[in-house]
Amino acid sequence: MALKTTAEAPLPVGEVSRLIGGWIDRLGAVWVEGQITQLSRRPGAGVVFLSLRDPSYDISVSVTCYRQVFDAVADVVSEGARVVVYAKPEWYAPRGQLSLRAAEIRPVGVGELLVRLEQLKRALGAEGLFAAERKRPLPFLPHRVGLVCGRASAAERDVLENARHRWPHVRFEVRNVAVQGVHAVAQVVQAVKELDEHPDVDVIVVARGGGSVEDLLPFSDEQLVRAVFACRTPVVSAIGHEPDSPLLDLVADLRASTPTDAAKKVVPDVGEELDRVGALRDRALRCVRALLDREERGLAHALARPSMEHPHRMADERAAEVEALVARGRRVFGHLLDRAESELSHTRARVVSLSPAATLQRGYAVLQRADGAVVRSPDDVSADEALRARVSEGEFTVRVTE
Repeated sequence: MALKTTAEAPLPVGEVSRLIGGWIDRLGAVWVEGQITQLSRRPGAGVVFLSLRDPSYDISVSVTCYRQVFDAVADVVSEGARVVVYAKPEWYAPRGQLSLRAAEIRPVGVGELLVRLEQLKRALGAEGLFAAERKRPLPFLPHRVGLVCGRASAAERDVLENARHRWPHVRFEVRNVAVQGVHAVAQVVQAVKELDEHPDVDVIVVARGGGSVEDLLPFSDEQLVRAVFACRTPVVSAIGHEPDSPLLDLVADLRASTPTDAAKKVVPDVGEELDRVGALRDRALRCVRALLDREERGLAHALARPSMEHPHRMADERAAEVEALVARGRRVFGHLLDRAESELSHTRARVVSLSPAATLQRGYAVLQRADGAVVRSPDDVSADEALRARVSEGEFTVRVTE
């Protein structure tokens, strides 16, 4: 239960320290894993002092144990070793200091480390941190390359020298960090985050030379793997040599077998690029020349055609055909007119010969009554009736006498 205190009724420091010690005593003994950073074995002393540090975070705790507890593992445990400690938290009230009283120390062997790494690898892979579809391509020519490496290390020299040999004007943003030991993870993570936020850095290279499994453990740390996964900038892993494969290789956008290989993959070779440009230029010239040659042959073939050599021939031939057709049309039309005229003359002659006017011209006359009716029979008229007589030259009136 929370204590109720006020400014008027505060707790003394000793009481607070006592309460903290009571709470810690109730925690009981626990198994703790960490890396030994400081080890003090004073001659003749019955107690060994050491500091146990979390490799992933900047946190450490003091550990004390009896000499006989440490002597059991003294041959295989030293500073920098990973251990598992069975200890009970203790609170030293006079100094307000927390420590662990170790009852057993067990070194973490290489085999056990590899098993844990394999378990972590499976867990992170199931989350999709190693998925191939999330990996980003590297820029062809980065404006600035971020480099995370050890200070004055062979990895730094290999990357810088090979990159500048390939492209003399390449620029680097270097972050020197610890690449092994208890401070490596925190420093590498901080450097990666700084370079990821740098506006001019287009690609980040994390480089380190080869080493033992224990030396490369920081580059398989879960915190570093997740930090690289969260980067917006492409990351290249160049850790160790060809057989070495920390988890950083799986989460990075590109894995380089060595720092030298990373320089080759990140920065293009100016000589190779000039040769490639020259080859592409020659290929383009060959393509253009082949196209021009093909078009020239096609043009020459087209110009060799009769219609192109004598362009008026077709017009003259067509003009002659038109003239022949016009003459033929005129002849046919003339024949048709002559035939129509002959037929018309014959028809006219027949019509004339059969017309009443022709009959009248032969001396006949047509008698019509006053109403215009033609007289065909003597019975059609009466005595003293006036009739109109039509002859070929005109007409006159006659009267019937009887």
